[in-house]
Amino acid sequence: MASVGVFAGLIVVVTILSKSHADRNVYPSAGVLFVHVLEREYFKGEFPPYPKAGDSSNDPITFNTNLKGYPDRPGWLRYIQRTSHSDGVLYGSPTAEHVGKPTIIEITAYNKRTFETARHNLVINIMSTEEFPLPYQAEFFIKNINVEEMLASEVLGDFLGAVKNVWQPERLNAINITSALDRGGRVPLPINDLKEGVYVMVGADVQFSSCLREVETPQNQLRCSQEMEPVISCDKKFRAQFHIDWCKISLVDITKVVPVHSNRPDLGTGVLPDIGEYNPPSESLKSRDYFADFLITLAVPSAVALVLFIILGYSLCCRREGVIQLVHHSSIQKSTKELRSMSKNREISWPLSTLPVFHPVSGEVVPPIHPDNYETTSMPLMQTQTNLQSQIQIPQQQSSGDNYCMSTFRRLEVNGIPEERKVAEALNL
Repeated sequence: MASVGVFAGLIVVVTILSKSHADRNVYPSAGVLFVHVLEREYFKGEFPPYPKAGDSSNDPITFNTNLKGYPDRPGWLRYIQRTSHSDGVLYGSPTAEHVGKPTIIEITAYNKRTFETARHNLVINIMSTEEFPLPYQAEFFIKNINVEEMLASEVLGDFLGAVKNVWQPERLNAINITSALDRGGRVPLPINDLKEGVYVMVGADVQFSSCLREVETPQNQLRCSQEMEPVISCDKKFRAQFHIDWCKISLVDITKVVPVHSNRPDLGTGVLPDIGEYNPPSESLKSRDYFADFLITLAVPSAVALVLFIILGYSLCCRREGVIQLVHHSSIQKSTKELRSMSKNREISWPLSTLPVFHPVSGEVVPPIHPDNYETTSMPLMQTQTNLQSQIQIPQQQSSGDNYCMSTFRRLEVNGIPEERKVAEALNL
């Protein structure tokens, strides 16, 4: 494992090669970026060798980090590992509140091939610094680099060197690094080698240079509002390796920031008080009488329903209003039956267009098939040959001679009204 401290424009790398299970101590400074690399090669010796010689580096290893006695890390400490075949990185910026308080981080390595684990402790001893905090702080957004790439000592050193050439301070520290995803950014599409982007905050002891303040001019502010690139004279010093979004640069002078004091309650240690061991219930449970539950669930609703039924029966059968309603209902039924019986015997005059056509030779009218009181409710709408109980033969004149032949003419009846009566009604019109 390796620990990296970045301050005063210098990068100090401390590499620990011991494989013992003793605690490892690191000494970062408050207000300065702290980076600690969890190297797979270091933990690889804790697991059995790979069956094939030379393939031990292919073991997929992941890490889990947490504050000792707690499920997560401190708020100022972050962790990232892209894949199980890459190293993990702990990074963050401790504040003055953590000075003098050792922070023990438990690091658990998981070998996904053998399903074995190895655990080590990392003791972070935060030291105070006279330069903290630096009064002038600038935050840059770099679009073409991910956070794990920026945490590499070589890349971070190149960026601090470019900022130092532009700013020209005596002391320059990297204060914090934040992934764009932690600021609400979106995961880029996997095309054209797009990056997530990273925010890098640096601090210095001198005023901001004129180049850094160019973004505050009205012309560049207008271009930023129109989503256009501002014109920055010193952008060429970064462009070769770092693509900076100058519209998102933040310049803060903490000497002019009004401190806000708030009375924050004492949060305590976060550990619940010890109230003794947990005593589970005995295996032999007492029997329970469900008779009372039965009465409440079934008997009570049944009794209420019976009382309502009695009240309703009394209102309908014993009181004057109920008797009147029953008599009224009975009269309605009788009237309905009477109307139905009357509708069966009603006679309706058919229009002339529906009368039968007279025979062209004899001029006779077909006699009725049924009497006037014939029940027509059961008569089919379409009569077949089997329905014709009687047929009348009518003489028909031939084309030559005086001989006559007999033809049949069907007698029709509609709604129980013989056709003779239809003809009489038509003649009387």
